[in-house]
Amino acid sequence: MPPGSRSGRSSHLAGACALQNVVFPNKILPYFLVAPQIVLTVIFFFWPASQALYQSAMREDPFGLRSAFVGLSNFQAIFTDPNYLHALQVTLVFSVATAAVAMGTALFLATAADLVVRGRGFYRTFLIIPYAVAPAVAGMLWLFMFNPAMGTFAYLLRRNGILWDPLLDGNQAMTLVVAAAAWKQISYNFLFFVAGLQAIPKSQPLTGRGGRVGSGRSSSRCWRRRPSSCSSSTRSMPSSTPSASSMPSPAAVRPRRPRRWSTRSTTTAS
Repeated sequence: MPPGSRSGRSSHLAGACALQNVVFPNKILPYFLVAPQIVLTVIFFFWPASQALYQSAMREDPFGLRSAFVGLSNFQAIFTDPNYLHALQVTLVFSVATAAVAMGTALFLATAADLVVRGRGFYRTFLIIPYAVAPAVAGMLWLFMFNPAMGTFAYLLRRNGILWDPLLDGNQAMTLVVAAAAWKQISYNFLFFVAGLQAIPKSQPLTGRGGRVGSGRSSSRCWRRRPSSCSSSTRSMPSSTPSASSMPSPAAVRPRRPRRWSTRSTTTAS
């Protein structure tokens, strides 16, 4: 499109208008609008964090009447304590495992629910139900289901030859806690993944790595194929540019005569 045309000038003006900066009528107004958020951040984040850092370098008596500055002695004591290191390791394993299971399962369910044509709303509502369950109620449900004495799933596990007792086995207890925490977070992550999938425009063809090349049945996903197969599939696609043999010869094309417009005025007979 030539830049001098009307459509080119209009698009250029529209882009220039879209890139204009917002100008406030008063210079103090932007700071006034940001001030509440800054105050809340300082009071509820920076001040408690600074107090915790200050108290970590102090040693107080049991009654909190006297305190003495000890520097990094407290950090040296906890990082040499095997119980603290074990607790830190358990917390790290729990956090990583819960996030991986919850995010992976939620992404799989969101992709599957997005492909459903009939009953899409029912499936989405059914998958969001666990998010409405209170954490205390969810904990009691998992406790009853996997209780070694009267739990239903514990009975099925023992029937299949698995000695299920999370009260004595630490690995089984970690697995149970991770499964319960991930089950509670799957619905929350499912909402965001579904919203993200709905925001992807489906009418525009995707190009590039992992996208679709072409349209209809001739489309191919190159991210699942090797480069040789992708190049061969691309070469096998028919070219949209006409060849020289299919072009008509200049002698066969006859120029059209220009249409003459009559300048005589027509009158109607009375």
